[in-house]
Amino acid sequence: MKAEPARTEIPGELRLEMHARLLRVRIASRRLAELYREQEMRTPAHFGLGQEAVAVGVVTALRPGDVVYSHHRAHNHYLASGGSVYELAAELYGREAGCSRGRGGSAHLTAQAVGFIASTAILGETIAIATGSALAFSMRGERRLAVSFFGEAACEEGIFYESINYAAIRRLPVLYVCENNLYSTESPLSVRQPAGTELCERARSFKLKAERVDGNDLAAVYEASARLADGLRRGEGPAFLECMTYRWLEHVGPHFDHEAGRTYRSREEVESWMQRCPVKRSAAEIIRLGVADEAALAALSNGITRDVEDAVKRARAADPPPQGDLYADVW
Repeated sequence: MKAEPARTEIPGELRLEMHARLLRVRIASRRLAELYREQEMRTPAHFGLGQEAVAVGVVTALRPGDVVYSHHRAHNHYLASGGSVYELAAELYGREAGCSRGRGGSAHLTAQAVGFIASTAILGETIAIATGSALAFSMRGERRLAVSFFGEAACEEGIFYESINYAAIRRLPVLYVCENNLYSTESPLSVRQPAGTELCERARSFKLKAERVDGNDLAAVYEASARLADGLRRGEGPAFLECMTYRWLEHVGPHFDHEAGRTYRSREEVESWMQRCPVKRSAAEIIRLGVADEAALAALSNGITRDVEDAVKRARAADPPPQGDLYADVW
């Protein structure tokens, strides 16, 4: 059996900072999912409740100047990168103040000022785009990284293999982050990949450095991301990080699958994963290490909740795009 990489000691201040980011992502995502049920948001929305530790752990390991790309389930990555809750909510409500001026919707987000370049609904598209950014950094001699987040189903797309092959040949500074939540819409791994398939082994066959971690363990995700990012900055070539995680809600929309009578996964399976909640696990570890107590964490959560509620209320009351701009930026 391959030995696990040694765990490093994460400073208490950094643990608390990551937990605050984790709370911000969770609280904002949960509130937006609640409001989505009112059907005033008319964009299809893929919520990432349960998967927040992947986004926060990876982004925390990055530096200013690095860039992030995402996929259709993009809220976590946008918020973890520092994207505005107000602009995200406004985008979902179709307001001019949205991060894409109310025209992109849930799957087409951007916050370029904080390095979150774009997300897209096309499966695997930003894998190639992130590879292109890494190529530009390499050609210019810049010590910057590109990150692409995607689900495990994207590893069944040809663009994934074309991209990692090219990145390996050119030794590009790109980190491919696979959020393996076990399902592609309603199709489990068992009907999509041969028994015993190991995505990390596939990546290693293209000479990428590859690691698999518990995607609900914030510290583990951060430590693996930091290790791989260090290697990328040293010019060691592209890397692949597989994070095992799970989405709580339906594929698209704010409901639990059992609420809609879906049977592709059981309520018991979902609830068993909810017991592995990344937010609760992070809080428990912080308390165990004596970094903060329950009262301090509760105060932190309450403050973030107030900020999120204020941002969402302002977004809901914001103006829609002017009708005269209906055909602007349409190509």
